[in-house]
Amino acid sequence: MDANIREAERWLRQGERDLVSAKNSCRSGDFEWACFQAQQSAEKSLKALLYARGFRKILTHSVYELIREIGEYEASFLTLKSKAKALDAAYITTRYPDSIVGNLTPSEYYDREDAEECIEHADSICSAARRALAG
Repeated sequence: MDANIREAERWLRQGERDLVSAKNSCRSGDFEWACFQAQQSAEKSLKALLYARGFRKILTHSVYELIREIGEYEASFLTLKSKAKALDAAYITTRYPDSIVGNLTPSEYYDREDAEECIEHADSICSAARRALAG
């Protein structure tokens, strides 16, 4: 098996596991972590596609940038841009209190609705990546 395909499968497995973790965090009320884990799930699943296409090193953490890159050869992914932007918005603010205006912490700011939305977005992106990798 090609080394890039093995690497792609490895990244997809972790992306799928991050989605499971996001759902677990949502159930336990850790909504900020659920949002971050959803972002991570989408990011890793998209990186899997790029590894499968022969990429060797992918430095961005932006789901939107990854969608744009993949959209150059898989146009259907461009329909996921708004979901990608929503997930990118959760990348920093879910982890750092100084990224939120006011006196709230991420754990006080994010709620179940936010987590469920991020999980839905990530699930859509991961499913699309899984289908694309399957051929």
